[in-house]
Amino acid sequence: MVEALQVRVYTHFDTLGCLLPAWEELLSEFPNASVFCTPEWLGPWWRAFGAGLEPRIIGFFDTTQRLVALAPLTLSTVDALGGLKLRVLRLMGDGSGDSDNLDLPVRSGYEEAFVRGFLDWLDAHAQLWDICELNTLPANSPAGNRLQDYLKRWNWDTFHSQRPRSVVPLPHSWESYLGQLSTEDRHNLVRYQRRLERRYRVRIYKCTKETQLSAGLEALFRLHQERWKVRGEPGTFCSEARRRFYGEMSRLLLARERLEFWFLDLDGETVAAQFALRYGDAVFQLQEGFDPKHRSDKIGYLLRGHVLKQLVGEGVRCYDFLGGQSPHKARWGSQVGNYMNVCLARRNSLGALYARGEHHLSEGKELLRAHLPRRAWRMLHWANLRLNPEPTLGVSKRFTSRVSSRL
Repeated sequence: MVEALQVRVYTHFDTLGCLLPAWEELLSEFPNASVFCTPEWLGPWWRAFGAGLEPRIIGFFDTTQRLVALAPLTLSTVDALGGLKLRVLRLMGDGSGDSDNLDLPVRSGYEEAFVRGFLDWLDAHAQLWDICELNTLPANSPAGNRLQDYLKRWNWDTFHSQRPRSVVPLPHSWESYLGQLSTEDRHNLVRYQRRLERRYRVRIYKCTKETQLSAGLEALFRLHQERWKVRGEPGTFCSEARRRFYGEMSRLLLARERLEFWFLDLDGETVAAQFALRYGDAVFQLQEGFDPKHRSDKIGYLLRGHVLKQLVGEGVRCYDFLGGQSPHKARWGSQVGNYMNVCLARRNSLGALYARGEHHLSEGKELLRAHLPRRAWRMLHWANLRLNPEPTLGVSKRFTSRVSSRL
């Protein structure tokens, strides 16, 4: 018999102090735990992007009052056709284009009890929401997969889709990793490094102190924006909210030794930066930027090679490019997997009608992405960014790319 779990709902993020130790313990026993499930990520995200949203953070407790699962959600209102309003539940962190790998942390052995409790809560509070979206769940999410099995038994409309992700498995030695690369790339890592050192004074280093953060973040923002200005696009860090988010989040993660923020300087000037997050033996590459004037010096390529060598030596076993796939990720040995998106609504409801339309729209976008020439797709994406320069959390993203803020 499956144990019934006690449910507690937290409607104010800033009142979660009493839950933080139990949250940390839960993540320590959750095999899929990542930075994107932590308070250090979700707290700053909420404070940067939470305007107009309502927290619904649902804790599930066993008979000993131990936290065994967590569903961090937000509730927002979206505009539908005809001026109608719909209430949408999403995973906290979703909607701004900053988070991937979101999940529902659950202790091993409690997956079925959690899913039953979660669906019972959704059913009991059906007047609260019209659509529930659970996006960018890892393909091996224990709760996500069990949820999909259970949804077949419920009288709800459900919509499932996938989105590619790229992950580089790292071996135990740098020599073994180099063996996974092409002969050309192995030679280029050495050749380009020697050429760079002949031309400039080269320094590659990692941010290890809070006193380095402000200047480092300003360099990242500047370099990222310069890269996109060359393409005639606004760039993600034109958003003041996102700059605040990175400022707070990076300080919290640096204090936990979970920040992989690297720089490459030429003759004393920072010309490339890569911003990544570490959790356990995995590193998640989030943002980067480089000076377009040094494109021919291969500075981004050399910085990544240096960082990967350091990470392999430190025992990191997974370098995660997060969402999307591209030739520049594949050259580093990335393997393509998938995130899964699960959307549900009550059958024959307005929410179900809206969700079905959004699902077909998303499928159409992915069909275009797969079949349009790359240049044509980029032009379409550029036009959409002109029309929608900043994703809005409370409305449908339509053709806005979920990964545009991290390209």
